[in-house]
Amino acid sequence: MSELDSDLFLSAVLDRPVISQSGREIGRLWDVAMSPGEPLPLVKHLLVRKAGRIRRVPWADIALFNPVVVSLKGELVGAGDVPELEDEVLMRRDILDKQIVDVDGARVVRVNDLKLKAMLDDLCLAAVDVGFRGVLRRLGYLKAWDFMGGVLHRTLAKKEIDWLFVQPLGANLSRLTLTVTRDKLSDLHPADLAHIISQLPHQNVSAVLNSLDMDVAGEALGEMEPEDSSRVLSQLESSLAADVLEEMPPDEAADVLAEFSDEKAQELLSHMDPEDAEKVQELLEHEDDSAGGLMNNEYLFVAPDATVDDAMNQVRLLAADVDSIYYVYVLDEAEQLHGVLSLKRLLLTPGDTPVAEVMSRNPKSVHVDSALDEVFELVVQYKLAAVPVLEEDGKMAGIVSADDILEHFLPFALRWKQYKALRKF
Repeated sequence: MSELDSDLFLSAVLDRPVISQSGREIGRLWDVAMSPGEPLPLVKHLLVRKAGRIRRVPWADIALFNPVVVSLKGELVGAGDVPELEDEVLMRRDILDKQIVDVDGARVVRVNDLKLKAMLDDLCLAAVDVGFRGVLRRLGYLKAWDFMGGVLHRTLAKKEIDWLFVQPLGANLSRLTLTVTRDKLSDLHPADLAHIISQLPHQNVSAVLNSLDMDVAGEALGEMEPEDSSRVLSQLESSLAADVLEEMPPDEAADVLAEFSDEKAQELLSHMDPEDAEKVQELLEHEDDSAGGLMNNEYLFVAPDATVDDAMNQVRLLAADVDSIYYVYVLDEAEQLHGVLSLKRLLLTPGDTPVAEVMSRNPKSVHVDSALDEVFELVVQYKLAAVPVLEEDGKMAGIVSADDILEHFLPFALRWKQYKALRKF
């Protein structure tokens, strides 16, 4: 078993002498190669450099591994003939100084150092240092700093992230990410995930989105401004971008596509599921400053002869795929709007009751060409969670949610203030 300090950082051993059992220096430690392990990545080889040549030494052949010296159990025999592993990742080349996602802190950070840990006869990558300590250690100043004492030393806090909470950004590093890490990334609030994605270098966007379920990616991009979402999608292959758009509510997908040229928007639509593409295409045909331009054409509805049980079954069946489920609308075969029921009314009414007996008749509505301030007035005056939008012939075209209309009219500063207040809970 190799002798290893309890707290050993990569910067402390890089470029240190590597000697054989007889004391002959065979070179300097150039890099450390690792492969996926359970639960942490394991060191497989050390890359030793001498006179411009890099040779590979298996970890099993290492006797000592510390900041002073790295030594072999025997002499250098056959080193350099060990083939590179297919799933191999180099700590210095691939991770040090690179950006990673801190899943627990929901942020993108830079790796200043890597923390190594002994596990039985193995050496694993345990954590990453993203703080100022890592920078000072790299520069050789940390020990001098430690002797200073006083306020400066006490304020130099450790900022290490357990590898279990790290999402590497390089596409070739995704194999080092545990399932638990990908799950934690998917469990982030869409707004936090959107914040992370917005910080990513363009070459890393696809690596992160590929590690997410498409519905999670769609929710995250829906939290971003359309111009930012379109920038992110423009960095992806058209088929992947279309997959993300399919998971977004049609109105949000339409807002994003409106940021592209007509040619690019049609290309992305051609990669989407035909039914989803049709809904989005319909919304693109309306003016941005009209009710039709802000509406969502996915909503819950039942026929006039349906019962409350029928309506609740419709809610259970489709609610997961519909962005707004505050109301169930009552439409006839010609898609004319007869009434509306709130979910509260449905829950409090016996299941065998016909919806026609309990629905609110003549609901407040607007037309697809109505100005947005008309929608806003209805939401405020009648405290509506959503306003139905009708075609000129009275057919139901979609709904405008209170969230969307308020977001359109509220000043950005007020929206940001509300957002920060909500984040406290």
